[in-house]
Amino acid sequence: MSRRRLAPTLWTAAVVVAASVALAGIGWFMMHVHRGRWWRGAEPASGVIADDWPPAAGTDRGDRGGTARRVPPNNSRPATAAALTDLLRTRSLTIPVLGVSSPGLISTFDQARGGSRRHEALDVMAPRGTPVVAVEDGTVVKLFTSDAGGLTLYQFDPSGLVAYYYAHLDRYASGLAEGAAVRRGQVLGYVGSTGNADKDAPHLHFAIFRLGPERRWWEGEPVDPFPVLRRE
Repeated sequence: MSRRRLAPTLWTAAVVVAASVALAGIGWFMMHVHRGRWWRGAEPASGVIADDWPPAAGTDRGDRGGTARRVPPNNSRPATAAALTDLLRTRSLTIPVLGVSSPGLISTFDQARGGSRRHEALDVMAPRGTPVVAVEDGTVVKLFTSDAGGLTLYQFDPSGLVAYYYAHLDRYASGLAEGAAVRRGQVLGYVGSTGNADKDAPHLHFAIFRLGPERRWWEGEPVDPFPVLRRE
């Protein structure tokens, strides 16, 4: 083949290759725009959550941001309540009411409330205004006022495995806010009798529940706090 005929052929091939690369790039771009991810970054892989997890109320899972850290995937977490209790016991959680020792705790998980409803929590009796402290490190995910629980607080543990629920609070600690990182023993609020608690019997209603894969602060599987906190 002559050089005159070879040059146009090579030029045509170069144009075809360049066009193919450009189309592939446009296809990738449109796919990620359609998924709504290109400006946010990809969703964390299974078993990974972001440092600012859980997101603030009303935000989308894709808006987490932060630096990802690895946590156990849901399918490798304790399969039973008993196994989860054993795991939590290894953490030696702090008693959530300042000045209360383990021997002073009384099991109330299976007691009836409001007729046939099971309590599914631990009542820790203490004078009004006694500091309520975080049982371990974690994140305040929700400050909420309800008819039953009164002034309440939901805290996630660092791995997003469980939520700790503190209810009937008289007030929150100064400066406490949703999304705040808290340390074990940090004051979260103060014992009270808000909600449906007996006004003459101030106490902390403390509950633990295993979070589902969606990690919703308002739902989960109840776990008895008494054997977790009881020192034998």
